Amino acid sequence: MFSKNLKYYRLKKNMSKKELASLVEVTPMAISHYESGDRRPGMDVIKALASALDVRVSDFLRNRNENLVFTHGEFRKGSRLSVGQQEYVHESVEEYMNRFYTIVDILGGEVLPEAPACHRIDLSENPEQDAKALRKYLRISEAGPIGNLVELLENKGILVCFLEIESDSFSGMNGLVNGRPYIIVNKAMSPERVRSTIVHEMAHFIFVWPEELQDKDVENRATAISGAFLLSEEDAKRELGIRRSAVTKDMALICREYGISMYLLVKRANLCGIITDSTAKDFYIKAGQHGWKRNEPSRINQEEPTLFSQLVFRAVSESEISVQKGAELLKQPYDFVAAQCFAAEG
Repeated sequence: MFSKNLKYYRLKKNMSKKELASLVEVTPMAISHYESGDRRPGMDVIKALASALDVRVSDFLRNRNENLVFTHGEFRKGSRLSVGQQEYVHESVEEYMNRFYTIVDILGGEVLPEAPACHRIDLSENPEQDAKALRKYLRISEAGPIGNLVELLENKGILVCFLEIESDSFSGMNGLVNGRPYIIVNKAMSPERVRSTIVHEMAHFIFVWPEELQDKDVENRATAISGAFLLSEEDAKRELGIRRSAVTKDMALICREYGISMYLLVKRANLCGIITDSTAKDFYIKAGQHGWKRNEPSRINQEEPTLFSQLVFRAVSESEISVQKGAELLKQPYDFVAAQCFAAEG
């Protein structure tokens, strides 16, 4: 669908309608009409738009699945994202899911795990209990480190999409596509923060949130559940001991094992009564002086969604689609896709 593709690539380029209109010598109102689908430009204008946005004409003409129904979650209250950036997040999800569901339709919907039911767990009075309930809902152990979280959720029927946006104002968002939950996270964040954000967003659509809860309270509770989900109180006390008098270097090994930041580990240790408030405060001061509040060194590798690639490689290998089609869907070079699907000759 030309209109949706034009809007996506304009927002991706971080270009206003007025700026784009000036480059292609049309009015901003004309761009609005093109993006709304009220008008379709001639091929000469389409070529000029492609040149201005540094894309191919074929990128504009790529079909969109009109049977996909999106229900996007809300951005966090107080988000400093501009309207354009918020629109870009939505458009990025829809562009990605259109490519994703193209291969799902080719292979058949049964290639996806059954989608989990949303808003099925009632909140308790204790985030620790909520975290255990969430683990139980996902049919994993109530304690212990969780390995590849993205892979786990994809196998549970939850779609995960990474978007790289250079803004501290956006960490993640959730929503539904044809009733299936998705989570989108900012890939520009550290791997540890990505994991925390994924669980935070998952809590939003798995739990039943009382209407009387204020937005700030909902966010704080989701954050608390996320921390307890990644490092339970039982695990914290087993790994750290019942009491600690200081934050020490050896604790970095626990961070690596559980895929969490030192900030989160200290927070959990403090909440579990393992370290005192003053010990936690002393760490926060020193960590802030080293710039860790924004750029704490990562101790783990970034997890990546693999389901989309796996399905495309399968379709190419089984001759359901061409290598070229697979490359277009994944936005990867032809040779890369071919190398993943066929053994080298000789």
